[in-house]
Amino acid sequence: MAEDMKQAALDYHANPKPGKISIELTTSAETARDLALAYSPGVAEPVREIAKDPENAYKYTAKGNLVAVISNGSAILGLGNLGALASKPVMEGKALLFKRFAGVDSIDIEVESESPQAFIDTVKRIANTFGGINLEDIKAPECFEIERALIEQCEIPIFHDDQHGTAIVTVAGMLNALELAGKDIASAKLVCLGAGAAAIACTKLLISCGVKPENVSMLDSKGVIHSGRTDLNEYKAAFAIDTDNRTLDDAIEGADAFLGLSGPNLLSAEQLLKMAENPIVFACSNPDPEINPDVAREVRPDVIMATGRSDFPNQVNNVLGFPFIFRGALDVRAKAINEEMKIAAAHAIRELAKEPVPQEVLDAYGADALEFGTEYIIPKPMDVRLLGVVAAAVAKAAVDTGVAQLPYPANYPLKSVDDI
Repeated sequence: MAEDMKQAALDYHANPKPGKISIELTTSAETARDLALAYSPGVAEPVREIAKDPENAYKYTAKGNLVAVISNGSAILGLGNLGALASKPVMEGKALLFKRFAGVDSIDIEVESESPQAFIDTVKRIANTFGGINLEDIKAPECFEIERALIEQCEIPIFHDDQHGTAIVTVAGMLNALELAGKDIASAKLVCLGAGAAAIACTKLLISCGVKPENVSMLDSKGVIHSGRTDLNEYKAAFAIDTDNRTLDDAIEGADAFLGLSGPNLLSAEQLLKMAENPIVFACSNPDPEINPDVAREVRPDVIMATGRSDFPNQVNNVLGFPFIFRGALDVRAKAINEEMKIAAAHAIRELAKEPVPQEVLDAYGADALEFGTEYIIPKPMDVRLLGVVAAAVAKAAVDTGVAQLPYPANYPLKSVDDI
């Protein structure tokens, strides 16, 4: 089966044409007059207008609906640092998802860079071409420095999806899980196994949504991140707590929620048994989670479980977020994607899971029924309603917080990509 899947994946990427994306024309190019307008001499007119006012680039070019997906290939999926070119299939895939789910035109760019500063300089110089930039598969801690610098130096949305896309969808599911488990977010005890980009972003956003920092135990490969450690970088040090706990065994005692962004089979059945009543387990290591859901449910029938896999309920999937977050940001010409926009996206995703599920979504997943509960805490990726609710929430938050340059769109909420 694995060998069949391998060949199917290779065939998919090779046929009918190599790759997954192409460029299409949006205007007529059939006559001599068309060509004279599209290029010389007609093209000189929008050039002059943009030279007078750079904002006219949004009026006369594709900039306003164009997102670059950019990587240096230093942290490709679960495969590691395989180089910029090897990341191209992933970046093309991201571009495919942008177009498929939110009608956003997207192009992939793979940057060979000898240092974070070289990457920053390269991206900064080309940033004005685009309406937004999605950073992808860049290792920690360099990704924090890169994103921070680009946000400071660019006036378009810069969004590292491995951090914030993961965080937004995780938080949406975690908030619903806490509600179903009858747990108060302000007193819930959270254990986060992993201290990379996604783990740090998830924890930050959970804290923004009400989790108390003192109730969070984060662990890296050396154990609990505590105030007595002297080997922490600035990003990990922000989560150091005063505790005698040193291992996962210590930290998991009485925990309400476990968030795994680490590696396979790192949470044992014995450790799960130590958790509080109605434990919440987000085992998001891919393809093999920190604990197998079947094992978890056998040991703790009261567990609320999520993974990164599509073959189990409650898949934490970034495609629930990033296409629609950029859609909303682009449509109000936001200068950034701020914390309020991220929180708005998380709540929009969360609330959609409580709505009745349309038949077309049930058909897409071969399900007789889906309703809000322990087996359905976040929407399915094929739910077309995500476009409307998430983009609208993000756009409104951008307008409300002053980062939007356009008013809330008159055609919102969108029903489908045909409305774009």
